[in-house]
Amino acid sequence: MYTKIFRTVIIGAPGSGKGTISELIVKTFGFLHISTGDILRQNILKNTDLGKRAQQYIAAGQLVPDDIVTKTMLGRITEVGNKSYILDGFPRNTAQAEALAAREQIDAVITLNVPHDVIIDRVKDRWIHAPSGRVYNIGFHDPKVPGKDDVTGEPLTQREDDKPEVVAKRLKLYDELMSPVIAWYEQHGLVTNFSGRKTKEIWPRVERFLRDKVNK
Repeated sequence: MYTKIFRTVIIGAPGSGKGTISELIVKTFGFLHISTGDILRQNILKNTDLGKRAQQYIAAGQLVPDDIVTKTMLGRITEVGNKSYILDGFPRNTAQAEALAAREQIDAVITLNVPHDVIIDRVKDRWIHAPSGRVYNIGFHDPKVPGKDDVTGEPLTQREDDKPEVVAKRLKLYDELMSPVIAWYEQHGLVTNFSGRKTKEIWPRVERFLRDKVNK
């Protein structure tokens, strides 16, 4: 594994392949994957106070409020300590980007640019193992046994927020919310954009980019 500490933010619309690419980065480079969505879903499954609050927003296709996300993610980053990681779902506004920059030196921001019509079509093929957050995409990252998690053998499910009408609403919110964040990181010279219609087209370019970065 690579010994250089490297801290990355990955930005992409819901359904852009962000989860799958993050998992491939973890397997290839040994980075930790710190995902807002995974942390919130774990709390929802455990029915914690945080989970109950988050579920109300997620079920309605809305984003979880800033105070919940910021507290959760900065806390997790502190726990991780001096290790390489990918931040997924954070920061999502310039205030959060500034708060993060005050705490951590981010080395790169990876943005995934996948057309919205492709994403809406894609989500019907996305299945997850809810307890772990592992994501499977039929036709690209299939489970070894259809409908079963590779590690535990437990059933896979589709998320409530993967319904097309909910996805369309979230994509609109995403564009409105994340454009200023991407612009903020562009001003700091950290953004590399990867465009494509399929994860298998995008991943090899992401892999080459990261190999070049961590080997410097």
